[in-house]
Amino acid sequence: MKKLLVSLLLILPSFFTLAFDRSEIANKSAEVTPLLNGQTLPDITVKNLQNDTLQLKQLISKKPTIMVFYRGGWCPYCNAQLAGLKEIESKLTDLGYQILAISPDSPERLKAQQTKQQFNLTLLSDSSLDAIRKMGIAFLLDEKTSEYYRDKVGVEFMDIEGTSRVALPVPAVYIVDQQGLVQFNYVNPNFRVRLPAQLLYDAAKVLAVH
Repeated sequence: MKKLLVSLLLILPSFFTLAFDRSEIANKSAEVTPLLNGQTLPDITVKNLQNDTLQLKQLISKKPTIMVFYRGGWCPYCNAQLAGLKEIESKLTDLGYQILAISPDSPERLKAQQTKQQFNLTLLSDSSLDAIRKMGIAFLLDEKTSEYYRDKVGVEFMDIEGTSRVALPVPAVYIVDQQGLVQFNYVNPNFRVRLPAQLLYDAAKVLAVH
């Protein structure tokens, strides 16, 4: 487990190494250019369940933060991941962390999600895509997949560069300190593969003692 944790903390996948503009939305999930360990969060705005606009940096200035970026409450893989987080939530808060779960879902959808699943996690809306664009984890679905998600799942289209497209985040987990410095990140273009809750706890525990 320790060897795997060290690998996650230190190995930088090859698609991270190119020069890039993180505000651009990638055409494929494998082409995202995420924020890396040792880098600082940019200025990002999100919305809470009351539709209030919040500065992400203000939120994380309160205490060390675990940020979970997920596709939406309609995604079964995301719901399974969040359910796993619920199981270790008390242990993470005992270490001094707060947990922010961020998705492109609207505040209205997040309210329904919170009521249905009784989350204690802080759910935040990135319906403007500001967060996932600036974190470098946004990508566009192709036209056929976009139509399926819209018609069968109910995902909202966004007007992006004059065309209606669906943009989603590559599922990601970040641990940042109160200054916004990235201390740990896990980003996987394969949306079916998520960071195990126990491994997240192990990483958080290691970082909490430093």
